[in-house]
Amino acid sequence: MRKGKFQLAICLLLLLSVCDLRAQTKNKKKITDLQRRTTTVSAQDTVPQMQWFKEAKLGIFIHWGIYAVNGIPESWSFYNGEISYNDYMKQLDGFTASKYDPTAWASLFKEAGAKYAVLTSKHHDGVALWDTKLSKLNVADSTPAKRDLIGPFVKALREKDLRIGFYFSHLDWSHPDYASIRYSSDDTREDLNSFAFPPVGKEDPARWENFLAFHRGQLKELGSRYKPDIFWFDGDWDRTVEQWRFKELRRQLHEWVPGVILNARMKGYGDYKTPEQGVPVIQPDGPWELCLTINDSWGYQGHDQNYKSTRQLLRIFTEVIGMGGNLLLDVGPKEDGTIPKPQEERLREIGKWIKKHEEAVYPTVAGLPLGHFYGPTTLSKDKKTIFLYQYDIPRDKIYLKGVRNKIKQIRVVGQEGNIAYTRNGGAHWVNIPGVLLIDVPQNMLDEYTTVIAVELEGELDLYHAAGEAVEVN
Repeated sequence: MRKGKFQLAICLLLLLSVCDLRAQTKNKKKITDLQRRTTTVSAQDTVPQMQWFKEAKLGIFIHWGIYAVNGIPESWSFYNGEISYNDYMKQLDGFTASKYDPTAWASLFKEAGAKYAVLTSKHHDGVALWDTKLSKLNVADSTPAKRDLIGPFVKALREKDLRIGFYFSHLDWSHPDYASIRYSSDDTREDLNSFAFPPVGKEDPARWENFLAFHRGQLKELGSRYKPDIFWFDGDWDRTVEQWRFKELRRQLHEWVPGVILNARMKGYGDYKTPEQGVPVIQPDGPWELCLTINDSWGYQGHDQNYKSTRQLLRIFTEVIGMGGNLLLDVGPKEDGTIPKPQEERLREIGKWIKKHEEAVYPTVAGLPLGHFYGPTTLSKDKKTIFLYQYDIPRDKIYLKGVRNKIKQIRVVGQEGNIAYTRNGGAHWVNIPGVLLIDVPQNMLDEYTTVIAVELEGELDLYHAAGEAVEVN
């Protein structure tokens, strides 16, 4: 072969090799892109299972941890300097869980009418209630309890057909790598709490990466092992959404637990709102729950005897469900695992009332707009029955305004027979309804809250306007 032809052949072979290599690279890139898209879709295509949550109405919050030993505020007591960190951690030695009976807990929650319960798997102090492999700061390794406390909780609740939630603090004031970065890189304040932030100029992003790996690792343990229905987060305030990487975390959580619900403490990446301690004046947008203590404390504090009455708790409960929310009612067990008697008694009394008025509780939806009735209301799911919650003893007939429907019957829930009513005023020829005057006999009033069912002909047709002149009389 001549020299020129040989060189040409070599060039052609090299060109073909390069083209083949480019084609292989392009195909590999296509496969990688396809895999990436498939992974992303499969991870994010898990829709949170919100329907059961919207219909649940009542959940039980359980704040249980070493803080019950001394009966002091959970985590905040050392963060705010009420007690030294070392003295706070000495409570590990007194946390026995010696009378912990999750089956009894589950039975009590079921009797209360609850549909789910949320347990503090780890508060800001970093003490885990399960035998995490990522830290010795857990009840199995560092307390006389010497066992996982979450597994039996999950088993007992599932046997009672109750949904399961885990409170989990994003922040961890005990972890050596948590106080490694600041909320803002240009923050020069000297007075920040050392449990949460490093001194000025001492930021260490590598240590923060270590903490994030630990944070994700513990959540993966909880998700993979126990498959909760809710992750109830807290403690997102010390860092930005980018520092927490919440978008990434949401995807990971749905990989570990498909369909899991996340509360709103994810800086925009949660599924429902969680106001605390005060009933909202106006209805929050979207799904929500009110977190409420039975006395003034979340965890057990023996000195706190300022318990809300059953009547007060039921009033709050009905106000909440009247605005379409859930009540997450908190109990604080003692270090041995027993629930204080006043809390247990109130749960039983609430359950007794709910059982009597079950049709007015679940699965209802938010009731009438403000102005139609002087109290909360709910609607049956088919919107053919209005439930009116009457707190006080009426001195006269009670008023219901703006209902255009014909009335099938009106009755007191939990009582036999119908009650009398009249329609007063209005102008039916221009479709303006009058006022329904409902006569509730005194002997039918409930000890706590009376519920009146107004059954309608057809789905609710409501007049909700400012009124107008009636020119044709």
